Amino acid sequence: MRKLASRITALQPSPTLSVGEKARKLKAQGKKLVDLSIGEPDFDTPAHIKKACIEALEKGFTHYTSSKGIIELREAISKYYKQYFHVDVNPNSEVIVTPGSKFSLYAAIQCLVDSGDEVILLTPAWPTYWQCVESAGGRVVEVNCGDSFKLNEEALKRAITGKSKVILFCSPNNPTGGVLGRDELKVISDLAVDHDLYVVSDEIYRMLVYDGEKPFTMLCFNELRDRLVVVDGFSKAYAMTGWRLGFTIAPKEVIDGMDKIQQNITTCPSSFVQYAGVVALLGDQSCVDLMVKEYDNRRRLLVRELNSIEGIRCPTPRGAFYVFPDLSKISSNSIELADKLLDYGVVTVPGSAFGSGGEGHLRLSYATSIDEIRRGVEIIKRFVMDSLGKH
Repeated sequence: MRKLASRITALQPSPTLSVGEKARKLKAQGKKLVDLSIGEPDFDTPAHIKKACIEALEKGFTHYTSSKGIIELREAISKYYKQYFHVDVNPNSEVIVTPGSKFSLYAAIQCLVDSGDEVILLTPAWPTYWQCVESAGGRVVEVNCGDSFKLNEEALKRAITGKSKVILFCSPNNPTGGVLGRDELKVISDLAVDHDLYVVSDEIYRMLVYDGEKPFTMLCFNELRDRLVVVDGFSKAYAMTGWRLGFTIAPKEVIDGMDKIQQNITTCPSSFVQYAGVVALLGDQSCVDLMVKEYDNRRRLLVRELNSIEGIRCPTPRGAFYVFPDLSKISSNSIELADKLLDYGVVTVPGSAFGSGGEGHLRLSYATSIDEIRRGVEIIKRFVMDSLGKH
């Protein structure tokens, strides 16, 4: 039999989605599980957003749109960033709407990275980043920011070489929930300008911040604008994961390149979904505030309960909806930890999926109910006590 293309055999499946698939199979077999693995809001999409989509369907918005997305949504994105962040974004030349922010990220990396280029990735980080870079022929260079996700400025400087092309990061961070401060982000901006590097800032969790933290975008660094790619979308803040709607803000040449990719692969995002996006951005934002408030309650509970368990150290996240506890006193092998916990009935993601600095950790999502979190913690406590011989 003929072999598949080498780029496909080298491409790895998503660890986070693979864990979820394994859990679904176990549930189908009748095993009761507490799923703390998947980064998906458990809230329904707000009613006014769903209504806008239904109305678009009823009006017949069921055909192709511009490959960059409908102008109404690109203008809404521009208005949103002007209103909340006081930055100017040209809806005609600096915005593209995509079928999910994951595709935005893939297309942007394809535009920026050539074979042999190095992409400096601040880790722990979402596993898909590696796959995007490597599929473009690039090489990931990790800069470990620890389980609280604090910028290691000296390590970042040392990572920059003549082959460096891009600095890539996500803040608020998946998997740690850490949030880089303004000073840390300014360091990244200054280094990118000084060394002629692009910056790809994944801001999908931008609105999910706590403890007085304010949402922020790298677009506020005006000196960075000609080399900045901001990837964002609707999945997390508006509980729209299944809608597959993302966008990118970038210089015209990057947007034009991404548009070529989109034209040849997906044509355009779904037409009626884009009209829902307009209402999401320009409509009532109290739905986001309510979700963030509930995430905050869950965050506080989960961190407190995990830190009460002997053998676990759990940093307090300031964003997103994940915690990244350190269980290295029990085992430094995160895959082993996740597998054993699954046997006990809790689904998590092994920390090693997020880079070398994630070993000995697990990612837990609190995008689930308080009751599920309580049940999960009780099972984790029993697992830890058994592992430490406390029973």
